[in-house]
Amino acid sequence: MNASNERTRSGWEDIVAADPTHSSRYVERFRDLAAQGTDIVGEARLIDAMVERGSRVLDAGCGAGRTGGYLHEAGHTVVGVDVDPVLIEAARVDYPGPTWVVGDLAELDLPVADFDVVVCAGNVVTFLAPSTRSAVLRGFARQLAPRGRAVIGFGANRGYEFAEFLADAESAGLTVDLLLSTWDLRPFTEDSDFLVAVFSRTGADARTRPGA
Repeated sequence: MNASNERTRSGWEDIVAADPTHSSRYVERFRDLAAQGTDIVGEARLIDAMVERGSRVLDAGCGAGRTGGYLHEAGHTVVGVDVDPVLIEAARVDYPGPTWVVGDLAELDLPVADFDVVVCAGNVVTFLAPSTRSAVLRGFARQLAPRGRAVIGFGANRGYEFAEFLADAESAGLTVDLLLSTWDLRPFTEDSDFLVAVFSRTGADARTRPGA
């Protein structure tokens, strides 16, 4: 909370406040892409490959549900959280099955904190208010099961430098397992204009992870 005891609004909420039709147009854009046969679930395929069937997935900043919806159909238990009620309503309509929740990632406190993976795709972290970034990342770490992993992807030149993000994640209790430049497993380099970071909880015993 800020000094006036009011919740800090995210960048996404600022955009919607300036243009109340923004969220509806966003929903229709992805519905149109899906109808045209465009691949809109590349992020979800990576997550599905990382976890056992029937895993618990937190889709953080789930938007209109494309990632969580795919993972539910693949057999996982999915909870999706987004601050935008228009997007959550679209997720409930288009992707029934997961638990879709309107909520602020900076105040994330779900009743069961044992997710096998937290996925945060779609540049979500770049829409966070800078003052809430560390709180959001701490929330991701807190919601993970002991062997769980967090996967966060976003583009460069969007107001959150990769080095700053990685430092924030480390301070929040997340340890880097792997850095990629795309959701289809291209390696990350210093010239990459996109980052997909895979984290474990700091202090988690790597020897207990599946396949280790």
